[in-house]
Amino acid sequence: MSTEAMQESAGGSGRAWDAAVALVALVGVADAAYLTVEHLAGNSVRCMVVSGCDEVLQSSYATVAGGVPVAAVGLTAYFAVFSLATLAAFGYDGARKLLTPLVAVMFLATLWFLYLQAFVIKAFCTYCLISATVTTVLTLLVLGRRFLGSRDRLA
Repeated sequence: MSTEAMQESAGGSGRAWDAAVALVALVGVADAAYLTVEHLAGNSVRCMVVSGCDEVLQSSYATVAGGVPVAAVGLTAYFAVFSLATLAAFGYDGARKLLTPLVAVMFLATLWFLYLQAFVIKAFCTYCLISATVTTVLTLLVLGRRFLGSRDRLA
């Protein structure tokens, strides 16, 4: 019996996990798209909860390889997660196999950026913290699907 067939027999819970990942990734897409547009337009970003958005977003760590905003890289990653999770929800197992390592790399990058904000830049950006939260939730969902979803298949 294929993995997809086992998930279908378990009430389609695999699709629910994938749909949740896709929806959460859309929050990341919106956050990263906003930061990318504001960065490319040269606009200052107002922080809502903490002060320090400008310090973080204007630091040398806010761009990579020739001035590409880190937020644009995040936007690409979140869109890839959304796309892969959507494909996985429709039964493409290959997409699910790519999803786990992508989210793992995103989580490691999140830890790095949190370290930079806390100990190097010594300032926090609300939007960056939203992104960190989204990536952490994505990580928990992917792990939950992997470990708790396997319990569903055994039931």
